[in-house]
Amino acid sequence: MTSHKPKANVAPQDGLAKQVSTAVRDHPLDHSSLSQNEITILAETFRLLGDPSRLRIILTCLAGPISVGDIAERLDLSLSLVSHHLRLLRGARLVKGVRQAKQIFYEIADLHVSQVLQDMAMHISEEHADE
Repeated sequence: MTSHKPKANVAPQDGLAKQVSTAVRDHPLDHSSLSQNEITILAETFRLLGDPSRLRIILTCLAGPISVGDIAERLDLSLSLVSHHLRLLRGARLVKGVRQAKQIFYEIADLHVSQVLQDMAMHISEEHADE
């Protein structure tokens, strides 16, 4: 399987993503219902994404399934470093690995993760008239 090149621009929302986005806006999560453990897990998830190498790796996975070797080559990182970061990202359920023959290809775990990353990328790339 060939790897996909990362997209330069954030992709427009597809139908399902729009539905999820609308549902979240119309029925936001009651944050007071989060347990202390869930808040700790959420904080740890954001801490994991705070590492530039891990963030570059997960953004590379947005384009579609990609092998460890292709991630390492594209980002000019060592295989062992990429593998280490992917293990952490998998543990946090941010990426998932799909085995194909002898290789594992990594991709974003689900629509929630993809949407958060795309929304934040759009947020930071917006022009801010008030600045």
